[in-house]
Amino acid sequence: MSTTVPRARRVSPRSAVLPAHGRRHNLSLVLQMLYSVGAMSRADLARRLGMSKVTVSDLVSELMDSGHAVELGPSEVVRPGKPGTLVDVNRTGLQAIGVDLAEHEVLRAAVLDLDGNILVRAERAIADDSGQAVVDKVLDLVHEVIGAATAPLLGIGVGTPGIVGPGGVVDTAPNLGWTDVPLRDIVANATGLPVFVVNDADAAVHADYTLGEGGDDLVLVKIGRGVGGGLIVGGQRVRGAHFASGEIGHVTVGTDGGATCRCGKVGCLETWVSAPNLEKALEAAGADAPQEPLREAGERLGIALAPVVAALDLSEVVLSGPEHLLGGVLRDALDETLRARLLARTTTDLTVRLAHRPDDIVLRGAAVLVLWDQLGVA
Repeated sequence: MSTTVPRARRVSPRSAVLPAHGRRHNLSLVLQMLYSVGAMSRADLARRLGMSKVTVSDLVSELMDSGHAVELGPSEVVRPGKPGTLVDVNRTGLQAIGVDLAEHEVLRAAVLDLDGNILVRAERAIADDSGQAVVDKVLDLVHEVIGAATAPLLGIGVGTPGIVGPGGVVDTAPNLGWTDVPLRDIVANATGLPVFVVNDADAAVHADYTLGEGGDDLVLVKIGRGVGGGLIVGGQRVRGAHFASGEIGHVTVGTDGGATCRCGKVGCLETWVSAPNLEKALEAAGADAPQEPLREAGERLGIALAPVVAALDLSEVVLSGPEHLLGGVLRDALDETLRARLLARTTTDLTVRLAHRPDDIVLRGAAVLVLWDQLGVA
């Protein structure tokens, strides 16, 4: 997890800079430092942030008044004079809701604390439901977990399949039968809480970056019913011109044909690498090469990812999905293919690994979005 303090955004010259803007930024810096490093005294915070003790004490007081920070008692660090009082983010006194709409035939939601620990879970089966019927089940599920929360809620984060445009509108999610669904507004109006909606792979990469082991430059490939990717470059999530960065599932890999994809094209990456297609290929594999589908899937994935890794100079490729499919043969084939197709110099520090806690990665990443917006921590 990155422990660097984020840089301030560049200010538009057309916008007036008000004193309140700088104060909000400083409050965010204090929370970011406490969240990343852990509890510390006001004096240590001032030294770390390069602020005066008076300024930091004033900021901490405001955060405590809002319930975003708490005092934990005297520091055990031995120093001359009176020991300082430790302060920290209110990790257990605030909660967030994460929603995962990407699982096959089931909707999932959870109440999480600020460290990403799941406190309460709930599910709804959707079977062949689509369109408005799925929206209704999402709202029913969200109301259930809101009722199970045991502390004030900061908001609701939703990870959904498909392409999510500005304002939390799901432009298209074929698996759910959705087109131009204003999901953020629907859930916000029904609950009265702040709501944040992103693609499920984007939620997953946020979880790995903030709560897992992710560095500042990585691509996370989420493999389940489909194949999607989330990108972090320079510590920032990449969205793209059409809010579709990481949508690699329907990239054609190779010129040697392949199966016909549900999108109508032939040889899409998803036909080789998605979990259902991998399971079918393994069942049909011959006894003389039972692992060949996994090796070929890793190679095809490497073909698709090599230009991405090279163009963005990424240091990590992370796989999230069923470990029995992605670990071992597939991961090794992916690693070998990337190293064969990239300059040797760029592969020296390249890491190919499985995601941290993949089963709940979308739930946890959706909750991270809430922390980022409401507390400024990431």
